[in-house]
Amino acid sequence: MAEVEILPAKKNLSSNLRRGANRGISINRLRVAAYCRVSTDDEEQLGSFKSQKLYYDDKIRSNKEWVFAGIFADEAITGTKIDKRKGFQEMIQKCMNGEIDLILTKSISRFSRNTQDTLKYVRMLRDKNIAIIFEKENINTMDMNGELLLTILSSLAQGEVESLSNNVKLGIQMKMKRGELFGFHGCYGYDYIKDSKLIIMNEAEAKVVRMIFDWYTQGYGTSTIARYLISMGIKNKKGEVQWRANGIVRMITNEKYVGDLLLGKTFTVDPISKRRLKNMGESNQYYIRDHHEAIVSREIWDKAQEIHASRIKSREIAETGNRERYTRQYAFSSMLECGYCGHKLSRRTRHQTTSTVKPVWQCMNATKNGIDSCPYCKAIDEAILESAFVDSMQMIVNNYDDVFDSVLNAVENILRDDSDIKRIRHLNKEIDAINTKKNKLTNLLIDDRIEQTEYEQKKTEFQFRLHQLTGEKQLLEDNVGKRKNISKRMSELCDALKLEGNPLSEFDRLVFESITEKVIVGGYDDENNPLPYKLCFILKCNQNLRVKDAKADYKLKNQKTKKVTK
Repeated sequence: MAEVEILPAKKNLSSNLRRGANRGISINRLRVAAYCRVSTDDEEQLGSFKSQKLYYDDKIRSNKEWVFAGIFADEAITGTKIDKRKGFQEMIQKCMNGEIDLILTKSISRFSRNTQDTLKYVRMLRDKNIAIIFEKENINTMDMNGELLLTILSSLAQGEVESLSNNVKLGIQMKMKRGELFGFHGCYGYDYIKDSKLIIMNEAEAKVVRMIFDWYTQGYGTSTIARYLISMGIKNKKGEVQWRANGIVRMITNEKYVGDLLLGKTFTVDPISKRRLKNMGESNQYYIRDHHEAIVSREIWDKAQEIHASRIKSREIAETGNRERYTRQYAFSSMLECGYCGHKLSRRTRHQTTSTVKPVWQCMNATKNGIDSCPYCKAIDEAILESAFVDSMQMIVNNYDDVFDSVLNAVENILRDDSDIKRIRHLNKEIDAINTKKNKLTNLLIDDRIEQTEYEQKKTEFQFRLHQLTGEKQLLEDNVGKRKNISKRMSELCDALKLEGNPLSEFDRLVFESITEKVIVGGYDDENNPLPYKLCFILKCNQNLRVKDAKADYKLKNQKTKKVTK
């Protein structure tokens, strides 16, 4: 038997050394870069930031086995999100281009405070034979034994952020509880004195605010009021002659114009995504009456709120514990979720020609904050979404009997659900109880058993609650009416499916809404490459339908249709 000679293993070759070895060239110097970050712009952190850069510049240049490949830095930027960190993105891009062999950084928390991002980029770079050295934790990512420790420590870094976020939230809650103004930057009609945190009336703008309320209470619509203001050449807070209907609505419903202040209108979902949502009871709110000088009287204010409440039936969100439950204008409204950043997709129209337009859906994060905030997302045609759902339904019926049975069972459960009717009955009782309390309150005022200020405060609370309850009741009544139509349509569809086995020839909104929980738009392939037209239909029966490239499938389907037509 031939003798076997053992050749001892060496350390992983960097990409630089490996390329040199493949060409028969001896290259011993590594191209080394450093990454630095501080999360705030206070003087102490900025001093640390400068020290980090000087330290790494000297360390890399003084090592004869290294070649300086740059220092990448992000100043006063949080470590929980990658999309805001330009220096980090530039460094990763250079790594992907083969320009860096080794990265030095102070600690895991400087690299990222998001566990998922830390592991994602460490593995991505390790696949390219690019090491990261975390000096504080003494971890080299090319050492396979370090992955478990890395996971634990990065989780601790993320936990530190979450703990700090909870402390900050608690501090903000305490300030609002004391009545301190927080997060206000000014509004039309008032000037905000930042140092003293005072809201001072701007008399010139206040005249315009009173005029808007007068028009509104006389019956003028918000679009009409906006046109009047533009025609009169009145400038907004930015100094531009530009007014929109939604801006007028925000003014009409802004409690500051009656001298009150509501704190806690929005809340942060979590410290990682930093998403802010309208507060619908998830967090405490604090209402302060007569906080500052009022521009409009309470009588005009109350009248404006009553008019507004009567006009928003189709847009009011129902407080049933489900943030997405409201009357939707389009089939995909609130149903589409970006697979990259988690934001909803909104409907927009694009011109195909000078005379025709097509509806598309695009990530709201990208449309509001710029494409850099969600770089992989793409606008997707509404027709592609509809076609993908139709094709998926056909695939289920033709190939997956168990999934199809689950879909039918889910539809039948939805049609049997009478929770809306029960909720309407409960709302009627609560509305009657509040109206009774209002009548008693008026009697107390007439009998001089309560002060006028207390009466006004209680009356406002009752009116606000009645507005919420009547809006929810109207929505539920609309839903019950629609369900009758859905029941009839779905029963017909189920019968057709059982007999013919041919589910849909075209997109059916009732079918889609009845069986679909949501649709995730965009994703990655097995090699972590972005697929912007990848779809995942998440059904209410706990089944998922995946389409790898809906756009390509749609084009292929149209080509086949054209050939058949010819």
